[in-house]
Amino acid sequence: MGPQINAGELQRRDIIVVGGSAGSTDALAALLPQLPPDIPAALFVVSHLMPDAKSHLVDALNTVGPLVAKIPEDGEEIAHGIVYVAPSDRHLLVKRGSIRITRGPRENRWRPAVDPLFRSAAVAYGPRVIGIVLSGMLDDGTAGLDAIKRCGGTAIVQDPEEAAFPDMPRSALANVEVDHKVAVSEMGPVLQTLMQAPVSESSRTPRDVEVEARIAETGYSDEHITGSLGELTDLSCAECGGPLWRSKSGDLSRYRCRVGHAYTASSLLSAGGEAIESSIWAAVRMFDQRANILTTMAEKDREARQSRMREHHAQLASEAREHANALRRLLMTEKQ
Repeated sequence: MGPQINAGELQRRDIIVVGGSAGSTDALAALLPQLPPDIPAALFVVSHLMPDAKSHLVDALNTVGPLVAKIPEDGEEIAHGIVYVAPSDRHLLVKRGSIRITRGPRENRWRPAVDPLFRSAAVAYGPRVIGIVLSGMLDDGTAGLDAIKRCGGTAIVQDPEEAAFPDMPRSALANVEVDHKVAVSEMGPVLQTLMQAPVSESSRTPRDVEVEARIAETGYSDEHITGSLGELTDLSCAECGGPLWRSKSGDLSRYRCRVGHAYTASSLLSAGGEAIESSIWAAVRMFDQRANILTTMAEKDREARQSRMREHHAQLASEAREHANALRRLLMTEKQ
């Protein structure tokens, strides 16, 4: 294990935070062998995981390069030469000199999410942070990379032309003043050049970045906190149903509810689409159930020789099946 990082001692870029989703494991496997075993920096990695999934990323990364990858403990001191990987269903956060593992509110519908890691590192280490956005879908990491830049850090994005899933890199490039857009095969030399150059510690942390980092760490927010970050909208949170406040950084609009769930516009739209689909499937199930009950009633009417009631219940059953089939057709033909 490399030397521990002492607050205020180093004035070089020694905090590297990396975020990705689909396709990022291969990118990381190509990046890490380019780095020396005595690298004068600590690396932190978030790759999207389902809540009940076991991360095999640590095992994969320990086979491809000289650096040790591990899932850290909450409160663990930061050391050079280690690749700290976010555990399933927990946010990985950076504090000054230590690591936090929390179960704070999901961001962009993920926990772990890239934005909380990037934002926490920006607050803790300012210009000493290098943020890297790799392959992935939608746009998690864009707001966090923007926070790194606003706190004086450096932004690197994988060239979307080579990314297996280019959404995350493209979003970052479209919304953040990125310092380097490079292929993964070129990132190693870029990082080593950046780590050698001294940086100034004098960077002021924007209040909104600090507040959002605190929400991810403590899990605490309310309408007064979210109100200080933006304006109240008539939209509702896809997870808890609460009202959403909108904030803007440049052209990037973001939304946060009073309990702390946060979204970009794209992730909120995606969540809304899933909620609509779920609701329609629930309606299909209820119409099918209604048709089955009415069919049973019509059969009993037939046995009781009540022809008028049988026709009535049979007609209602037919209408319920037609509604269910119409909704099925809608779901099956809906364009994404």
